[in-house]
Amino acid sequence: MQLLPVKTTGADARGDWPALEAIAGVVSSIGQQGFGTAALAQLNRWMPLCWWSVYTLFDNAPPTLHTHGSFDVADGTLESWRVYRASLYRRDETFVAARDFTSKGNTALLHWHAREIAPLHRAQIYSRHGLRERVSIVSSSPNRGMLAINLYRHDTQAAMSSDAIDAIRLMAPPLLACVQRHMQMTSSISSACTPLDGLTRREKEVCERLLKGWTHEGIAADLGLKPTTVKTYRDRAFEQLNIHYRHELFALVAQRHLVPALLAPGDIAPS
Repeated sequence: MQLLPVKTTGADARGDWPALEAIAGVVSSIGQQGFGTAALAQLNRWMPLCWWSVYTLFDNAPPTLHTHGSFDVADGTLESWRVYRASLYRRDETFVAARDFTSKGNTALLHWHAREIAPLHRAQIYSRHGLRERVSIVSSSPNRGMLAINLYRHDTQAAMSSDAIDAIRLMAPPLLACVQRHMQMTSSISSACTPLDGLTRREKEVCERLLKGWTHEGIAADLGLKPTTVKTYRDRAFEQLNIHYRHELFALVAQRHLVPALLAPGDIAPS
């Protein structure tokens, strides 16, 4: 395992144009439905990565997933998240080295090979899905948690060289800024949605995540529910709101002038 400090100012891309183009592509994906998949595809213009996941870790609460995606391999990100959130996070020591460092406002880079991960964690996620290694960009979170941007390589991809790790270290600040901006934009939707105030807690939680562009499977993983249960809460909420489709939910909120138009019409599909 490596823990490396990340400079949050004065980072020099050293003329790495593919990296700059990739970050520009990530910027263009901010606020869009499907941000996780689109942003990872942009990052692959610069460096081969099979998966990524972004979540916040807390000392006394389950972690919260913000986005995820896969590129050119089977997408097991949600399945892995369910397993991790169900129990593995309680025993996960891969972020311990960064906890004190990030609590002081610093950003760190953690590099773990699969063979270094604890056996149960390795078996249920890394070995099961053929993951070779993980690099995590870790920083403090405003809600007293630790925000982790996790970048994975598959067994079919080459191991990360020291140059690759150094390149991620240099590009960590703009990538972190992109993720934080996406989180701010999408959180503004749920915080302003007063048409949802008449719903039950679960119905509101489901609708808030639908407004962020989450899939039913993603919502189920985040809330610890079955996808069929998520659909039940969605149907109940839609009945209360007198709507039938996801795009009508966006329209209902937008009509109240409560949220910015974050998504292009073509990005919104009925569920």
